Amino acid sequence: MTDALKRLSDEGVAIWLDDLSRKRITSGNLAELIDQQHVVGVTTNPSIFQKAISQGDGYESQVTDLAARKLTVEEALRMITTADVRDAADILRPVFDATQGQDGRVSIEVDPRLAHDTVPTIAEAKQLAWLVDRPNTLIKIPATLAGLPAITEVIGRGISVNVTLIFSLDRYRGVMDAYLTGLEKAKAAGLDLSEIHSVASFFVSRVDTEVDKRLEKIGTDEAKALKGKAAVANARLAYEAYEEVFGSDRWAALEKAGANKQRPLWASTGVKDPAYPDTLYVTELVAPNTVNTMPEATLDATADHGQITGDTVRSRYAEAQGELDALAAVGVSYDDVVQVLEDEGVQKFEQAWNELLDSTKAELERLAQSTEA
Repeated sequence: MTDALKRLSDEGVAIWLDDLSRKRITSGNLAELIDQQHVVGVTTNPSIFQKAISQGDGYESQVTDLAARKLTVEEALRMITTADVRDAADILRPVFDATQGQDGRVSIEVDPRLAHDTVPTIAEAKQLAWLVDRPNTLIKIPATLAGLPAITEVIGRGISVNVTLIFSLDRYRGVMDAYLTGLEKAKAAGLDLSEIHSVASFFVSRVDTEVDKRLEKIGTDEAKALKGKAAVANARLAYEAYEEVFGSDRWAALEKAGANKQRPLWASTGVKDPAYPDTLYVTELVAPNTVNTMPEATLDATADHGQITGDTVRSRYAEAQGELDALAAVGVSYDDVVQVLEDEGVQKFEQAWNELLDSTKAELERLAQSTEA
């Protein structure tokens, strides 16, 4: 079951699980995936926590205690989510140690309601790093315009970051610049650059979902022939940008001082359209020094029938650019697509967080009444 996953790992792709719940931790399932399925990291987001906590398995005891202490819902929610991240980080600690801090990482996101506010994002990132208190944590900061200076400031303080919700190539370049600027600040402050890590989460499947909808509306044979091509093309060109930036003189000076490259991470890799192969965003995005964070269904599909045939990115840059050019030629605006996706991404995470606050509040109130009774 793990041959394809081993081949993927051997090609330089770190396999992370895009899911976390208390049941996954306490049942031994996460440890099993690390042991048997080459999983070397975990990512979370507001939607993942909303699903895990709303299903409630394993949370009642802690929520009962939080209700007795009369914590606010925001405080309670952070106690719940950071407990899961802390426990997952402990399970992954041997991987962290074995890879000198590159993998064995668990990500936790700043409050998505802060996505367009720089200063509160910085404060939240510092607070989360303190609350989790594990060296193998990554604080997720969205790649909004307000997020870029926050990334620089947080990296400059020596806190490792997972930059999330990247859709556009221009914004990705901004993210890499923010990271390098942060490293330069950290270096000036005398921090050990070798202990600072980062990944840049470039979202994949949502690009096809949005572009395909527009191609279907255009309706010509020429347009329909381009369906299912945008997401992989966009990600391949992101890797080209990564190679350029991390091949620069600016990077060379930081690397000499001990800095780590900010790895591209392929996120949103579960295939949304059943017409496409369920391993599409894994097998077509194999490149060295990348991360692919997968929902468990995608992980299982790759283990079962994924065809890993070596690097499928670096020889395909011209082809990828041609596909984006063809989209523009039939009337799909790249700039509009990526802006819509960023706006929707922030909105979806904010909605999931608000739903989670509401359900947690209801549970706190219910359990507070039962403890008083």
